[in-house]
Amino acid sequence: MRLDDSAASLEALDQLVPRWRDDEESLSWLGNDAGLYLGTVIVRTVPGAAWRIRSDGQPVVRLASGREFDVVASGHEWAASGVPELSQLYAEVAEP
Repeated sequence: MRLDDSAASLEALDQLVPRWRDDEESLSWLGNDAGLYLGTVIVRTVPGAAWRIRSDGQPVVRLASGREFDVVASGHEWAASGVPELSQLYAEVAEP
C-alpha cells in the first residue's frame, strides 16, 4: 500500500483486513504508527494544525482553535478494534 499523506490513504488503511489483532507486538507498533501517520496527514493538510509534545512526552496534534488530539491513542484504538476509523477521525478534525 502506498501512503501519500492524503485523506484517501487513511481510507485505504481503514480497508485493511486486521490480521494483526492476534499479535500483541504487531498491534502495539501498528497502533502507534497509525496514530502518528494520522497526525502527519492532519498537520500536512489542515491549516493551522501542528505537532505539540505534552508534558508527559506524548505527541498530540493541536489545531488552530487550540483543540488537541491524542492521535497515538486514536491509532491504538483503531488497531485494536477498527473504531473509530482513521478517515472518520480525519474528517472530524478537518471540518471547518
